[in-house]
Amino acid sequence: MPSDAPLADAVDAFLADPGTTFTVPGHKRAPGIADQLLMLDLPLVSGADDSRLGGDVLGKAERLAAQLWGADLCRFSVAGSTHGNQSLALAAARPGDRVAVARTLHKSMFGGLVLAGLEPVWVRPQVDPETGLATQVPAGAVAAAIRDHPDLRAVFLVEPSYVGMLSDLEAIAAVVHEAAVPLIVDQAWGAHLGFHPALPAHAIARGADAMVTSTHKTLTAFTQGSVVLARAGLLDLARVEESFELLHTTSPSAAILASTDRARQLIEDRGRQLLEQAIALVADARARLRRIDGLHVSEASDPVKLVLGLAGTGADGFRVEADLLADGLRLEMADRDTLVPIVTLADTPATVTRLVEALERSIGLRRGAARPLAASSVWSLQPVAAISPREAFFAPRERVPAGRAVGRVAAETAAPYPPGIPALAPGELITEEILVALQREAAAGTRVAYCSDPTLETLLVVADRPV
Repeated sequence: MPSDAPLADAVDAFLADPGTTFTVPGHKRAPGIADQLLMLDLPLVSGADDSRLGGDVLGKAERLAAQLWGADLCRFSVAGSTHGNQSLALAAARPGDRVAVARTLHKSMFGGLVLAGLEPVWVRPQVDPETGLATQVPAGAVAAAIRDHPDLRAVFLVEPSYVGMLSDLEAIAAVVHEAAVPLIVDQAWGAHLGFHPALPAHAIARGADAMVTSTHKTLTAFTQGSVVLARAGLLDLARVEESFELLHTTSPSAAILASTDRARQLIEDRGRQLLEQAIALVADARARLRRIDGLHVSEASDPVKLVLGLAGTGADGFRVEADLLADGLRLEMADRDTLVPIVTLADTPATVTRLVEALERSIGLRRGAARPLAASSVWSLQPVAAISPREAFFAPRERVPAGRAVGRVAAETAAPYPPGIPALAPGELITEEILVALQREAAAGTRVAYCSDPTLETLLVVADRPV
């Protein structure tokens, strides 16, 4: 018998018989105005629930999710894990406080640092020299950050990383909790973790005090569906609620919220069975793809993650992506050296076989001389903080030629992919070493993300603030 899905059931009931509405949205699902897309749109207030939210259908759904993930609090978001990351930044500390942050952070956490006025103490991940991918954040690096900055108020990690790598969270949690500070994890790419014995446990089960996870990425919610989960103790749950509501829309889409409720129901009822197939499909795909000469198939910590390195084949990832698009196949991410096709519990043997065969054809067609990884010289560069991310965000800025940027304070981020680690972040000093390394990578074909001029011929800097 399926588990309850109180919010999703309420949405289904409304869509089946909405009656005559005198509420928003303005299209009112009216014949001749609302098309097939708009017919799925409804509000939470005076839609899935009454005008006072008296049915508590969202609250019931959130409590079921909290129980499933072993948390004391769960909130459903319609603004992706960006909303959750920024809410937890507001909840964990106050302006001027120091927090340890993994350098693999998503750009939304930069936003959280700006909103909360937090001072980051960066913790760098290890990098695999063979693939150029960030691997794990060592527990020793977190311990060193706490030792060097005993006033730290929280530790923020990204687990798993975008390419499916996981750190030893149990060891990190022990170090962090000994210092009596909360461990907060951006688990946007790991909503499926913990629901099959072959998968790593999720972050809450491994000792995190809070985590954010995108139910739309590796589960089955609508795009933008996400949840925030937290445990009582080192975090003030009332503060988490307050921060969540501060950044949340007062007009959430009941359809997106309900899709998270349905995704929770599906993973609870059938997750093990569906993930069994996904794990087997990826294992088979990895085995077949390893037969392609020169193709590197990453051994991600997450057995459902498929990450491919093309440097050894000589093929250009952008051209391979174009070939796949022509075949009707879309990849989550592609750059010159790396491809990331996302496989989930929705895939079948037919879909994955089609992907593998298309990759075999395209790499065979695009093959060339093996090349070294483009991104390499930025791995060991150490950032030099000059002002806080918040100060850099609000400061006047100007665009200057690269030659005049050395000695200035960056007003934007530059992150080579791979490994996806920011080499430069807002508020940091632009040194000659960092600038030369970034320009070298851009010239070699590395995608440099988040900066407004990816050629790095110009940079945005804090105005009139030479250092």
